Amino acid sequence: MLSMPTVLSTKKLSESQRSLLLQAGVGLVEYDAIGIKLVDFEIKGIIKNAIITSQNSVKALVDKKVQIENCFCVGEKTKALLVENGYRVKEMTNYGNELAEIIVEKFADQKFTFFCGNLRRDELPSILKENNVAFTEVDVYKTILKPKKLERKFKGILFFSPSAVESFIMENDLKNTTAFCIGTTTASEAEKHTNKINVATKPTIENVIVQVVKHLIKNNNVGV
Repeated sequence: MLSMPTVLSTKKLSESQRSLLLQAGVGLVEYDAIGIKLVDFEIKGIIKNAIITSQNSVKALVDKKVQIENCFCVGEKTKALLVENGYRVKEMTNYGNELAEIIVEKFADQKFTFFCGNLRRDELPSILKENNVAFTEVDVYKTILKPKKLERKFKGILFFSPSAVESFIMENDLKNTTAFCIGTTTASEAEKHTNKINVATKPTIENVIVQVVKHLIKNNNVGV
């Protein structure tokens, strides 16, 4: 009898997300490869244009009750969290470089405040700088790597950020497994350690899970 294929998630999933895997016959082990700590910052007055690339930034802004006229954000979940907390989203894209290109094309004459974490990616600010778009950066949270040695092997590892890849690799390797990545920036980090990579067609946790199921079940890639 074939055993259930098991994957590792480097982020603890919600109950509904776990169910998507378990109902499809995929076993799951999970842990948080990174942690987030909000940092102290001060904003005076109302921010006209804010760039927000993660839900962690939204949580920090809500915590400080920062007032913003227009939000330019990355990701549907980030947008949903902003709207849920009463913020107006002017533009939303799936990737930071796409958002930067829209800003350059349509809003290059305006000033922006980029709320980010200490390990933010370079793509978005680099594009803005190259095109002389005025912006200031404000660190609102810190990403903490939480490496953990895992003795067993898995059919796949689920990664939701480049930092999670970095954390995992500190104590483990990606030999003989597939890295399932939420997006291209996360995949770029994983590519430093393996060529067996599967990138979600849409940068959501649910779509990563869809790719896992397709790869392991539909391809009859069973057994741990």
